[in-house]
Amino acid sequence: MNRRAAVAAGVFAPGHLGELTQIVSFDLVDAALETARAMQQRVRALPSRVVVYLLLAGALFGEIGYRQVWARLVSGMDPMPVAEPTSSALSKALRRVGVAPLRELFDLVRGPAADAARWRGLLVCAIDGTSMFTPNSDTNSTAFGRQTGRADAAAGYPMLRLLTVVACGTRTVIDAVFGPYGIGETTYAPRLLGCLKPGMLLLADRNFAVTTLIEKIAEAKAELLIRCKNGRALLPIKHLPDGSWLARVGTVTVRVIDAEIVVRLGESGARRTGRYRLITTLTDDTHYPAQELVSLYHRRWEIETSYLELKSTMLGGRELRARTPGGITQEVYSLLITYQALRTAIADATLHHADTEPDRMSFTVALRTARDQVVHAAAVITDTTIDLVGRIGRAVLANPLPARRDRSCPRVVKRAISKHRAKGDIDRTNYTTTITVQILDG
Repeated sequence: MNRRAAVAAGVFAPGHLGELTQIVSFDLVDAALETARAMQQRVRALPSRVVVYLLLAGALFGEIGYRQVWARLVSGMDPMPVAEPTSSALSKALRRVGVAPLRELFDLVRGPAADAARWRGLLVCAIDGTSMFTPNSDTNSTAFGRQTGRADAAAGYPMLRLLTVVACGTRTVIDAVFGPYGIGETTYAPRLLGCLKPGMLLLADRNFAVTTLIEKIAEAKAELLIRCKNGRALLPIKHLPDGSWLARVGTVTVRVIDAEIVVRLGESGARRTGRYRLITTLTDDTHYPAQELVSLYHRRWEIETSYLELKSTMLGGRELRARTPGGITQEVYSLLITYQALRTAIADATLHHADTEPDRMSFTVALRTARDQVVHAAAVITDTTIDLVGRIGRAVLANPLPARRDRSCPRVVKRAISKHRAKGDIDRTNYTTTITVQILDG
């Protein structure tokens, strides 16, 4: 199947995202601007739609300023006449468009992709938080705060806290919330629970095993699988044949699974043993076996990978650009929208390849290919014909990641501040492993 996509006319021509324009289309951007009442009242050299695409393209090129991003948007349009805005003009245009259209656009593109992971009919997703650095300005410090330090000295860069719900498998973003760093994850979490629906299974770490959160997740009719502290008092009200038991957490009946996980390291025969206590609203031990639930919980780590892609692959470990809270908010929404577009392109490419999992596709390859398409204005130039998989899809399908191996790696700093080897007798070797899970009787 083929379709044609054309660059917009006149001053709207620089408003594109290369091949990703098919996912974040003109219609979507215009609808977001219309809802936010941010459409320009007269035709300008920098129309609002173009400014939104400039922000999105800025998320693809996190290492350069907006003038250089603009140069990449228009580089494939020669000899078409295009504007040459100054840095001041771009700054004014970004402020004129504001935050609301980006928030509306994120609401339009967020959600699980068609190929998101399912387990026994349930859509598997995960919730977790991370932090991001902002430029060191007084306004950012006031709006977002910093890590606590000495009372007479500022501690590092201002930081914001980001919390997302991510669909496992495709790693598409179902919803997100962010704001001051000083507000904890469990305070932000209730603002995300509106995205939960019946037929979803939410994975979370011990930080989210809070009674009020568990009750709110249950009220949303979604299922949960959360780790809690091993010593948490959960009195049995019924013992189940597989060793798990039922207990009450607030007003919710949960199933408690105690598991011992033994990791054997390579040929050395050395062992590492850990204990997990999981609580879940999936109380039917026959339909939802405890062994499978313990293995399924490992997929929670996919949200950590999504943050790695967002912060390290897209941003390159750098802080955000903007020196004002409004600019930071624009930038974070732009990152989330562009990340979602990349992840959607990857999911679309694997949709008709039953033997290919989306998490085997390289996000780095997708990002670099998308950058190339922006520079060449590929897939939006008039009379350009493309297939539905596109160049991004073909690139990731041609360069799959190797199958993930079971391995054990110590949780230590891999790259310390000092270039010298960290002190201490830490075995930093990665070992291939054999993992055994035993359900302990309650």
